[in-house]
Amino acid sequence: MSTGLTVLVPCYNEGAQVEVAYRELTGELADLADLQILFVDDGSTDDSLARIRALAGADPRVGYLSFTRNFGIDAVTAAGYRYAAWPWIVQCDADLQVPPSQIWKLLDRAAEGYDVVFGRRVRRRDPLLRKIGSAGLHWAARAVFRIDMPRGASTFRLMRTSVARTISELRLPWFMPAVPLVGARHTAVDVSHRERDAGRSKLRPARLAGHAFELFFGFSWRPLNALYLVAVLALAAAALGLEAAHLLVSAATLAGVAVVGRYVHRVAPRAPAFYVRESNLPVRPEDTLTGGAPTPPPPGRVPPDGD
Repeated sequence: MSTGLTVLVPCYNEGAQVEVAYRELTGELADLADLQILFVDDGSTDDSLARIRALAGADPRVGYLSFTRNFGIDAVTAAGYRYAAWPWIVQCDADLQVPPSQIWKLLDRAAEGYDVVFGRRVRRRDPLLRKIGSAGLHWAARAVFRIDMPRGASTFRLMRTSVARTISELRLPWFMPAVPLVGARHTAVDVSHRERDAGRSKLRPARLAGHAFELFFGFSWRPLNALYLVAVLALAAAALGLEAAHLLVSAATLAGVAVVGRYVHRVAPRAPAFYVRESNLPVRPEDTLTGGAPTPPPPGRVPPDGD
């Protein structure tokens, strides 16, 4: 396989972790002749962008995109897949909870002919509630909603860039179940996992709950089928004149409106996933607010710590 590799590093208020990620990634992958470190700044309000600019000014292997606001991780990955420079792309969070050394495991497995290789975190070092929520989500997706979710899959993953772009352009709400849906060859390998050294997770419980609904309604018709059953039971209860029939019919009606609304949202035309304000890469006009080149980075560098 071609070893030209883009490392996608999502950033949202990561501060000094930007330099930490850069040093570890470039040190570990120094043997790769064709390497791009692609930072995607998701509308940070701290000095993350200034630090990324400084790295890009000093190292031509560093590319970056900075959004006009915070669009979320799905927009970050879509932009990363679109603007990756090399045939393979690996997603590696700035917190480096999965050490960069584990990238070699993914590359070795991809050489066997896979399009996507997921990292399966061994002894995951996240809060207990986060681990329980994630395990429950994956179990519900497979057992309740019959969604083909790759077992053990995580966001630490290596992809053939062309395949990642194809899936991204489908505008599906989740990447993981989209991989088997399109027939991409995929597998998973065990990777080590460590505790976060700095900052905290940007995924809040409300966002995680919303993400779960996107998965269930985006890849399964079971909620709609269940609604049909509830509607039939409500009508049967009303026909029999049962005392609580009117309550059941009202509940079924409200549930129907909510569920159908979710499916209408699923098929409705979507707004652009992101807009780029600043970049050191050529950007498509439709990905900017002005329809032209994004704002060039200003001159100067971020002063080193302590200055």
